[in-house]
Amino acid sequence: MFIGEQINLVSDLPLNHDLMYRCQSLPRLMLPVWLIGLLSATSLSVGAQQLNVKRLQEIVHHMTLDQKVHVVVGMGIYLPPSAIKQLQRALHDTSMLHHFHLPPIDSNALKIPEKVAGAAGRTYANPQFGIPSLTFSDGPAGVRINPIRDHDSSHTFYATAFPVATLLASSWDTACVRAVGQAMGDEVKNYGIDVLLGPGMNIQRNPLCGRNFEYYSEDPVITGHMAAGMVSGIQSNGVGACIKHFACNNQETNRNSIDEVVGQRALREIYLRGFEIAVQQAQPWTLMSSYNKINGSYTSESHNLLTTILRKEWGFKGMVMTDWFGGKNAVAQMEAGNDLLMPGSPLQMKAIEQAVLAGQLDTNILNRNVENVLRLVLKSPSFHHVIYSNHPDLHAHARIARWAATQGMVLLKNQNHALPIAPSIHQIALLGLSGYRLIPGGTGSGTVHASYTISLWQGLKDAGFHLDPELKTIYEQYIHNHQPQLRNPMEALFGTPAIPEMPLTQSAIQQAAQHNDIAILCIGRQSGEGADRHITNDFLLSDTERVLIEQVCRAFHAQHKPVVVVLNIGGVIETASWRDFPDAILLAWQPGEEGGHAIADVLTGKVNPSGRLAVTFPMKYTDEPSANNFPGTPPDDPQKVVYQEGIYVGYRYFTTFHVPVAYPFGYGLSYTEFHYSKPELRSYPDQDRWELSVTITNVGQRAGKEVVQLYIHAPTSTLDKPMRELKKFAKTRLLQPGQSETMHFIFTPNDLSSFYPKQSAWIADAGTYTIYLAKDASQMISSVEFRLAQPIITERVHRVLLPQEQIDELHPAR
Repeated sequence: MFIGEQINLVSDLPLNHDLMYRCQSLPRLMLPVWLIGLLSATSLSVGAQQLNVKRLQEIVHHMTLDQKVHVVVGMGIYLPPSAIKQLQRALHDTSMLHHFHLPPIDSNALKIPEKVAGAAGRTYANPQFGIPSLTFSDGPAGVRINPIRDHDSSHTFYATAFPVATLLASSWDTACVRAVGQAMGDEVKNYGIDVLLGPGMNIQRNPLCGRNFEYYSEDPVITGHMAAGMVSGIQSNGVGACIKHFACNNQETNRNSIDEVVGQRALREIYLRGFEIAVQQAQPWTLMSSYNKINGSYTSESHNLLTTILRKEWGFKGMVMTDWFGGKNAVAQMEAGNDLLMPGSPLQMKAIEQAVLAGQLDTNILNRNVENVLRLVLKSPSFHHVIYSNHPDLHAHARIARWAATQGMVLLKNQNHALPIAPSIHQIALLGLSGYRLIPGGTGSGTVHASYTISLWQGLKDAGFHLDPELKTIYEQYIHNHQPQLRNPMEALFGTPAIPEMPLTQSAIQQAAQHNDIAILCIGRQSGEGADRHITNDFLLSDTERVLIEQVCRAFHAQHKPVVVVLNIGGVIETASWRDFPDAILLAWQPGEEGGHAIADVLTGKVNPSGRLAVTFPMKYTDEPSANNFPGTPPDDPQKVVYQEGIYVGYRYFTTFHVPVAYPFGYGLSYTEFHYSKPELRSYPDQDRWELSVTITNVGQRAGKEVVQLYIHAPTSTLDKPMRELKKFAKTRLLQPGQSETMHFIFTPNDLSSFYPKQSAWIADAGTYTIYLAKDASQMISSVEFRLAQPIITERVHRVLLPQEQIDELHPAR
């Protein structure tokens, strides 16, 4: 029998792919001639095939083990040798050692130039099958890539720094967020990137989390709908979004090892619910697992999280990737359904390959993960050879950034109509460092390299105001003298230390009060990836800031002149102890590159503030329900954090336990007034749904938008319930004085249900439900009631991710 005949006979039999892998790993001298021919013939026949949807499984099954491993493991971080050495030294010299480690890097991958310099990561190409390398880029507030390449500043690659997620959520406007996503996605496409690593959508469990600026809210409904809007906007450009960090990545302290011990109900109702909404409404192309553990298991190694819940229960169709260097066990990650390991290392490749050869990793599991990665490839711009310009319309996107920033700023106080700035105001005393050096966003992967940042000084100047030139000189000199220098590469990513607020002499303040018509005093805060915030000089004002506010208010009020405080911050701070001093407080958040213009638009009344808080501002930090257990135990090196507050996060806690707050969830003032009609509720028993309608009328003197908030109080059976929970919300269009808009909201049993751990089911209890039409979580306008005659099980789910210890959870007295 000739060799060719033997090949034909054998190739007619089902191939044992594990045997093929083992044979391909053996020296050729140890194989029979006919088997060598079979291997070669198989390779040649597949070599002519190109990746396509119809033949996806066939191509995967014909790939060698080495080829498959190069699909599920990324190319590593692209750094020149000198930068690697600097980074390694920095890791040993700073606390970042606890957050990152650098495994060996594929030297061959380093020889392949980056398609997009400064992107976060990339995958391997395989020309044999027509598989291109994909490029992934940070981040949540805009594309983060190197703005200058090869020291050539004649051709730049700047991106738009959009407002941070917390500001966008404060808009309560999913259409606004989608518009930002569309602009962001356009830059992703035009810079040749395939997937943007955002949005971030973890719950703001505690105000000290360093990355809260990247996250939307303390509430899962707001979080889920905002994320869905962002994903839809990004992906409308034919590029991918990546929702992250799945799940419970609610702190930066020891984030790579911390075990988040959380009960079943809190996990389902609070920490997974937003992801579920985003997945089912927007189907993001990718999802990123988090660094931390949940109830004893790393999320990237949890089959129950990534397969049972994400894919089987929610119907996720996309690809799962790790966070950069996340998890410990590459084989366990493969088994869990973590399709792609990023940024990737040779050690992970070796571990996967050895596990397959030893029979410790099922080939079918590896094949499944390869297919999921290749499905992403099939949708990607790189696969479709989409031409990218490297010239997105940054001017148009700056206009969107400016507009979006105004939509999420929150007017916290406006005594005696101090705002908008009166026409009689001509000269402004601008005080506070961030008035001259605006903080556009946070640090870390949420950083964006924009070509400029508009300061509030510039914004007010462009609005036609005169600003005190002596104050400008003093502040600019102070900033110049205290400008921190980069000490190592880690600070380029995680940020340099903030400049402390400049103290002003009493004489300088008195002089400013005499020569200016109004004082605008800015308080700035910076935080980011790699570290959580502090209570002293961060959540609390510094002594210098407190004295500055008191003395400026005293001096200007003595002259019968108003004082406005602008909060240029990324997360919640304490306000109760000083809020009585100024006449007005505008929460501007971190508003992106056009922040100075946007703040001026709101201060002047060019835009009526319509933002509402998506987080609660407590009276003091110790009022927070998680204050006693954040960031975990033991305090000096936390290994676990127990979520003893259960479902009582944010306003769910403050309203249920009657704890006073400085500013409640949903709060925000306007320059106009709105009237709400009596809500009308229609029941459709045969369809298990209810429709609520309400008409909003602008009864004030200025055009404006109103946020309609609907909360539900559910009946209690064996499960305690929060006092109220946000279920529906919407923002009106811009209403001119006298104009009205009727809003319609649909409720179903899904909106009424709570998670019962013992039954592993979502159940809408029988009894009376109250729908509150509210200005915020504390101020109810009106209500309607309806009854559910029988309990309804809306969904049964798997009993998974159980805590490994008893949690003494918080419950209200009954």
